Amino acid sequence: MSVTAKISAKFQVSIPKEVREGMGWKVGQKLVFVPRGDTLVMAPARDFESLRGIAKGANMEGYRDREDRY
Repeated sequence: MSVTAKISAKFQVSIPKEVREGMGWKVGQKLVFVPRGDTLVMAPARDFESLRGIAKGANMEGYRDREDRY
């Protein structure tokens, strides 16, 4: 999918319908903008509660904490 959008005089951008629908974004949803060099990553903002358990089952083998760094 490749679509374009134009920045308005007020620096607003309308997200094309096919992108909104493809991503499942809804009216009023908050987004996070993360600059990466000359690219911009846009993703839904997450609250801390929605992140609970995200690392469940992660392999902690070889994990280093702050005491191991000095």
